[in-house]
Amino acid sequence: MEKKTLLNLLDRAVQKYAADPYALKKTDSGWEAVSYAQARTKARFFSAWLLENQGGPGKAGAILAEGSPEWIIAELGLLCAGMVSVPLSIKLLPEEIPFRLTHSEASLVLTSKNQLAKVVRALKTTGQEPWIILLDGDEESLDTALGSESYPRSRGVLFSQALLRGEVLLSAEGSTYGEQLDRIAQAITEDDVVTISYTSGTTGDPKGIMLTHRNYYSNSHDGVQLFGDIYHYSTLIILPLDHSFAHTVGIYAALVCGLALYFVDPRGGAMGILRNIPINLKEVEPRFLLTVPALSGNFMKKIIAGVEEKGGLIEYLFKKGIHAGIELNGDGFHKPSFLKKLRFGPIHGLAKAIIFNRVKTLIFGKNIKFCVGGGALLDLKQQEFFAALGLPIYQGYGLTEAAPIISSNSPLSYKFGTSGRVAPSVECTIRHSDGSLCAVGETGEIVIRGENVMKGYFKNTEATAKALRDGWLWTGDRAYFDQDGFLVVVGREKALLIAEDGEKYSPEEIEEAVGSATEAFTAIMAWNEQKKYTMALVTLDEDKVRHLAAQRGAKTADEVLALVREEFYRFRTDHRAKKVQTAWIPATFMIVPGQFSDQDGTVNSTLKLVRHRVAERYRDLIDYAYTPEGKDVENERNLQAVAKLLT
Repeated sequence: MEKKTLLNLLDRAVQKYAADPYALKKTDSGWEAVSYAQARTKARFFSAWLLENQGGPGKAGAILAEGSPEWIIAELGLLCAGMVSVPLSIKLLPEEIPFRLTHSEASLVLTSKNQLAKVVRALKTTGQEPWIILLDGDEESLDTALGSESYPRSRGVLFSQALLRGEVLLSAEGSTYGEQLDRIAQAITEDDVVTISYTSGTTGDPKGIMLTHRNYYSNSHDGVQLFGDIYHYSTLIILPLDHSFAHTVGIYAALVCGLALYFVDPRGGAMGILRNIPINLKEVEPRFLLTVPALSGNFMKKIIAGVEEKGGLIEYLFKKGIHAGIELNGDGFHKPSFLKKLRFGPIHGLAKAIIFNRVKTLIFGKNIKFCVGGGALLDLKQQEFFAALGLPIYQGYGLTEAAPIISSNSPLSYKFGTSGRVAPSVECTIRHSDGSLCAVGETGEIVIRGENVMKGYFKNTEATAKALRDGWLWTGDRAYFDQDGFLVVVGREKALLIAEDGEKYSPEEIEEAVGSATEAFTAIMAWNEQKKYTMALVTLDEDKVRHLAAQRGAKTADEVLALVREEFYRFRTDHRAKKVQTAWIPATFMIVPGQFSDQDGTVNSTLKLVRHRVAERYRDLIDYAYTPEGKDVENERNLQAVAKLLT
């Protein structure tokens, strides 16, 4: 029986899809493809260079760069040399990089032109001088960056040069490099580590998660099986490759089913990427997309704003059509009654024919079938909206420790407000803290077992022992199974609100309820540290608030703040919004100036709130909310925040 290693998976992919495009990037002359066969060949070139330069089994190499074909080839090259890959987020702050490089014992760093200066600065603080390999760019870029920090030029090399040297090493007369690589491949076991992936630390310090060949092999096959016939589909990779979601469903699921992975053009840095997403979508016309709530939320706002700008009959028909689609779809699992079809079918069909199909094509291209949501819980409002539009977002659930897929909705089976069916090879249970099983509908901790479960945390036996007990992974996430067998994720155990009496509640329940009933906020974070009442930090969608103010004739700061307060508590009377226990409804909220940002670390690479960092940064607002003045929403600091909005 074939070993479940990624090198065997790569070999099999080359046999099946040799000339098919695997990874594509945008160049001045158009989209440039690397085939499956070329990816393997180039990976072996890089492996030969690694072996010549003290790389090989037992060593690790870090990758901190935007997604690209070179990124994939680099990781495959590390694996072919028997090394461990350490994928790092480009959103890391300079001071966060040294710990990860030192802790993982990375002997080299692969990076991009956009990230080079940051990486060199970070390395200088470690006192170590590992290889710096530039995936793109030229000699001049490398010379400038290394010279500015007095980093030895001899420790820097272009990736293209490393590949050329590797090709020479493999093809030289009498070369043994090919035999060495073959021996390494034969010696690799299913239990060998592929990646050390650092948690984003949304609720604490980062830990290095060790994922093995078996983990990725199993989970990539599960992902394909969950979604059925997606063979030879194309997708535009917008999410970062260091994120386990894109890593497994992108790089390795592609090896299973022959996906073509297009990468967003990274030229122009962070702002350039944002500008290039809509352009690249139209060019690529993908069959499906991987997304996160923040990204799909932006798409939704863009669509609604565009329709509202048209106004008149178009806006009227669009909104009626969306409403009709929501009514027709129901919860997505139970089919609509004949009467519902009769009542809402015609208007939805008309809106679909006249507006919806055109909107989808305009933004996503004519081939788009569906999106897959991960990274954070997708609110019900987005799920209903996109399904009504004819572009369902299938929410899944997972975590890096599970490689990451545990469950997902899919075209084969889905239900709004849930995280879908459990993956075929995963055994998923819901348990009380004492380990006993919860009944259907009863909330407890998600505890799983399967070939996707991590090997452990690198150099952290204590954390490993806490998470892995008798072969079961205790995820730290709370959920329940509903009557139809769908997994409903409630939130993080660590992120739970804790009341004065010690009772606990999920902040996500509150955040989703508020967000599903209004579009006035771009982010909501509920908070309670054993206090008498819960508070929330919010950021405003300034354009939406101004629009609402104009609609309702609110002109002064007092009037606009009263309107914002009304929007925050709208969920109480919205029958579609998730119900929140009265005792946990925030007694007050504080408006954060501006937005949460990856620049200050308050959101991670998938734009998920990093709660402890938000709390640290805005501790003064949290503390103020528990003063007599702050308990009243219409307090001085909120008035000041709204006043700035009006200037």
